[in-house]
Amino acid sequence: MSAPAVDAMVAEHAELERRLADPAVHADAGAARKLGRRYAELGPVVAAARKLHSARADAEAARELAAEDPAFAAEAAELSTCIAGLETTLAELLVPRDPHDGDDVVLEVKSGEGGEESALFAGDLLRMYLRYAERRGWQTEVLDAVESDLGGYKDATVSLRSRASDPHGVWAALKFEGGVHRVQRVPVTESQGRVHTSAAGVLVYPDTGKDTAAATIDDNDLRIDVFRSSGHGGQSVNTTDSAVRITHLPTGVVVSCQNERSQLQNRARAMEVLRSRLQALAEAEAEALASADRRSQVRTVDRSERIRTYNYPENRISDHRVGYKAYNLSAVLDGDLDDVLAALVTAERTESVGA
Repeated sequence: MSAPAVDAMVAEHAELERRLADPAVHADAGAARKLGRRYAELGPVVAAARKLHSARADAEAARELAAEDPAFAAEAAELSTCIAGLETTLAELLVPRDPHDGDDVVLEVKSGEGGEESALFAGDLLRMYLRYAERRGWQTEVLDAVESDLGGYKDATVSLRSRASDPHGVWAALKFEGGVHRVQRVPVTESQGRVHTSAAGVLVYPDTGKDTAAATIDDNDLRIDVFRSSGHGGQSVNTTDSAVRITHLPTGVVVSCQNERSQLQNRARAMEVLRSRLQALAEAEAEALASADRRSQVRTVDRSERIRTYNYPENRISDHRVGYKAYNLSAVLDGDLDDVLAALVTAERTESVGA
């Protein structure tokens, strides 16, 4: 990226700092949150640019002084090495980002092959993501959940929101989690101790909410059903039909929300999720037209390819896309996903820099 472009980012960072210092900006929590995220996102770029500018000035001064005092020659050489490293760092920071990296996400976990065992594994995956979110300080909200007879989940939808100070957002961390997750273990329903293989599906898409190109939806394209919210075992949580299920007839996309207490609140939140789903679908279709070799498992929502295996007997987790393998499965399932996700981010960054 050119020097003028970097200068523009430095200027934007300063302007954001000025705006965030204005109490009036914080009257709109959503707008302030977006400004805060952009400010945090630009922070590393601005810091690297300032260090590079300072190092170049110091190196120029050292070269001038070296003409009169040879002792400064060594300092100039050392600064040249430092400059090369800073230039590499800045170049990596300026690699075009996924435009959704700062977004929150909606994550769905669905049972698949394996019946009740698959539902139990879906519950384990849901807990894993919720524990990881807790470690990161994210806000979580279960929007809809259909439990199985043994306490697993046939289907669960959760919203994950990061702090405004997090420059990366939730999507940056979880965008590679979409796909089929396979488990190898002895099911609780297995009486002879044999290891079975089953799978659960994960879908992840940016929670664009109201701020999306798909914000306008024709009411005639919707079928809206209401029903009573239910908890574990099907027991009624309330006695009114407050839960909402919305079907987008042209695409067949179905979303449900029963977390809120009122039907209007559930409908509003379900519509936000629907907009996000339709936006993700539109982007997937556009990407399919633009490239036959799509990297993102999330955007393609390709359930045919197993992206990861969780092997209980060996306490092993394997991500098949980047060849990652570790023997700390119990820790990963308890929310320690940092190393797994870092391997995927590193692979993406390496590919982007080399592109």
